[in-house]
Amino acid sequence: MKEVTIEVLKEAASRLMLEFTPGQYAALLAEAPIMQKQMESISKIEGLDQYEPMTFPFDCTSSYLREDIPEPPLSVEEALGNASSKLENQIKIPKVVEK
Repeated sequence: MKEVTIEVLKEAASRLMLEFTPGQYAALLAEAPIMQKQMESISKIEGLDQYEPMTFPFDCTSSYLREDIPEPPLSVEEALGNASSKLENQIKIPKVVEK
């Protein structure tokens, strides 16, 4: 397993587009050995690879969405009526992700 250093944490944060303070990096670095031990313990569980990864821990069988009732769509003028900046019949917004 790759040794966890501040540089490794900064590289991972950059890939995930996250920003941390120096104190947060220090806290993550201090917790890294604990997390590595936990992962080692989990990897020793026999038959674990037979299970699918869990994205949500509970069965969700009920739905609270309303019925979809078709309605005529808005005209382009109505849809763009409150937009402060428009470009070719679309709302123009500032770039939010750098890179």
